Amino acid sequence: MKLYNTLGKQIEDFVPRDGNKVKLYTCGPTVYHFAHIGNLRSYLMEDVLEKFLRYAGYDVTRAMNITDVGHLTSDGDTGEDKMLKGAKREHKTVMEIAQFYTDAFFSDCDKLNIKKPEIVVPATSCIDTFIEMVQTLLDKGYAYLADGNVYFDTSKANDYYALSGHAADELMVGVRDDVEEDTSKKNKSDFVLWFTKSKFEDQELKWDSPWGVGYPGWHIECSGISGKYLGEYLDIHCGGVDNIFPHHTNEIAQSEAYFGHKWCNYWFHVQHLNDETGKMSKSKGEFLTVSLLEEKGYHPLAYRLFCLQSHYRKPLTFSFAALDGAEAAYNKLKKRALALKNDGEVDETALAGAREDFIEKMSMDLNTASALTLLFDTLKMDVNDATKRAIIADYDRVFSLDLLKEEEKKEETLPDNHDWIMGKIAERADAKKAKDYARADAIRAELAAMGITLVDTPQGTTYKLG
Repeated sequence: MKLYNTLGKQIEDFVPRDGNKVKLYTCGPTVYHFAHIGNLRSYLMEDVLEKFLRYAGYDVTRAMNITDVGHLTSDGDTGEDKMLKGAKREHKTVMEIAQFYTDAFFSDCDKLNIKKPEIVVPATSCIDTFIEMVQTLLDKGYAYLADGNVYFDTSKANDYYALSGHAADELMVGVRDDVEEDTSKKNKSDFVLWFTKSKFEDQELKWDSPWGVGYPGWHIECSGISGKYLGEYLDIHCGGVDNIFPHHTNEIAQSEAYFGHKWCNYWFHVQHLNDETGKMSKSKGEFLTVSLLEEKGYHPLAYRLFCLQSHYRKPLTFSFAALDGAEAAYNKLKKRALALKNDGEVDETALAGAREDFIEKMSMDLNTASALTLLFDTLKMDVNDATKRAIIADYDRVFSLDLLKEEEKKEETLPDNHDWIMGKIAERADAKKAKDYARADAIRAELAAMGITLVDTPQGTTYKLG
């Protein structure tokens, strides 16, 4: 298997440290708001990576953090804590916000057939681990105290900019934020390991530490959690490209200083999902979620197919026209797959050959776009339906498109006042025929006030509730 390694800036042979055992770490969500579909592209492609590794015979252990404290609105260790920002926005406690949006995140993952990692750890459950790690970095001379906060000294790190390729004199501390001067730092790239009350008096979540009451910085979370649950060596670390600098760069610096050796061999980064205005971001206000796509009538797995049609290292531009194309392709593919008869003997030789073809394409840096063509080729193969079904089911262990799963038919329950509503719709139609548009608008407004939305279609007018 070959993977593009951000650290080496090239496609490399993937060789785990311990035979076929793979330790895989994923940067999890900061649970202060719903995940938008741009966030979920990264998790979706990381899901494909994990599933293909298992498909190819690797024994994978995957861990992921849940950031419920410590991630500031600026990646440069400035601004308000995102969790506190969410709590203020919704007039709830930080932990209420964290639980609600953690549940929402995994609900979205379920809709997209994204497997939940076997190890999922909230940052707030590992405070002792972070404190021990920070103290060790202080003891080893990699960190220092200044104005109540503990900073990592990046001048002591080994090749600090190796992952990002940045030059030391660049003016950006992160892809999202301009440098904001922190006079407490020895070097402009130094970052906070532990914040104290001297800087954030209104922080809801605070813990006692040797340096004062405070809370951990964002970057220390992933190093502490991965070390605690996966050990001092990682095979693959995943994340979006916006995590490369400073987050993953800082993780490498502090982890290698703490452990005393190279920490992670392969870095897997997923490119941005863009819209017409650029990278999707929660800071823009309204943003696209899985639930919103559902409200517009799209199947969540059509979005999964949309992502699979593009290579994970290429920026992907979202539009509803493009999603319409993916939805049409998904429906057509699933219809043809479900039409295959499940009878006869499976041609094991053909199935084995199909597996080899799939592994060959996916092993070249997880080329999902190329591997998807095999699904359509399967439908044209000169084999019986049972063999075609077996091949499609085999590929779907990784694609997770539910191509052979019958959709549950939802029984529609009409409201008690259905006949009355239809009478109003007929009355409105008569008003429009009589060109009494004021009366027609008044009927629409009357129904809207009752939570009834009229939907005008070429076939006539219907309605939906809520």
